[in-house]
Amino acid sequence: MAYDEDLADRIRDAMETEPHLTEKRMFGGLAFLVDGHMAVVILSKQQGLMVRVDPAYADALMARDHVGPMIMSGKPARGWLRIDPPGLVDDDALGDWTDRAAAFVLTLPRK
Repeated sequence: MAYDEDLADRIRDAMETEPHLTEKRMFGGLAFLVDGHMAVVILSKQQGLMVRVDPAYADALMARDHVGPMIMSGKPARGWLRIDPPGLVDDDALGDWTDRAAAFVLTLPRK
């Protein structure tokens, strides 16, 4: 596996009540989708987590420790943050990120 299975299990636990939760392997990792929208992606053991957030709050959230922009094709991906592994050690912190991601994607039209 190219991604952290323990982290995947923790995310499953944190997101178990989300409606229409599905998983899909992509980006060399594992994506968690809510209502067909990617919400959280485990990139690999070394790369941490990619989390979808409301773009209006992205800059403020990047002020947190171990959080930065998700760079794709050399540019920051709008509405996506990268959480480095030290920011994912605590279950409460992980739950905050998964809750935030799920809440945002639930505002989008269902796919």
